[in-house]
Amino acid sequence: MMVYIETERLILRSWKPEDLPLFIAMNKDEQVMRYFPAILSDGETMAFYKRIQDEFNQKGWGLYAVEIKSTGEFIGYVGLHGIGFDAVFTPGVEIGWRLAADYHNKGYATEAARSVLKLAKKSGIERLFSFTAKINAPSERVMQKIGMVKAGEFNHPKLSDASPLCVHVLYEIEL
Repeated sequence: MMVYIETERLILRSWKPEDLPLFIAMNKDEQVMRYFPAILSDGETMAFYKRIQDEFNQKGWGLYAVEIKSTGEFIGYVGLHGIGFDAVFTPGVEIGWRLAADYHNKGYATEAARSVLKLAKKSGIERLFSFTAKINAPSERVMQKIGMVKAGEFNHPKLSDASPLCVHVLYEIEL
């Protein structure tokens, strides 16, 4: 296991096999996934996990597993990810997060994301983006708390215009 970042309350690290059952459960949780088009099946989560590992192998950075420092409990991920669709702001790198529902509204995403910004700068990344469905106020607040600036809104190209999740807010930060 490689530790990338240690904050006051958290450890951001490489993924361990024992994270997978918790990651699968998290991606099936309707509360966690309420701002995504659908919950993920076991197979979809495993494919996502493989993409995370591939990105670490290719780029040296990615979506870091997050654990509570005092308990060692896996609570989700925070990190960097290559944007996987075409838009006016792509290609680019996004900073993103997904935490298990029990860990929402405790400042963990903000705490971890602030540290990821520093790591991104050390990695030579000059600009980061973050985006979410316009109705996802909690994630938008994290973007604001870590110093990102709203760059606009866009219709996500992978979602139907009729979807309540289609309109996304876009934030950016220069590192």
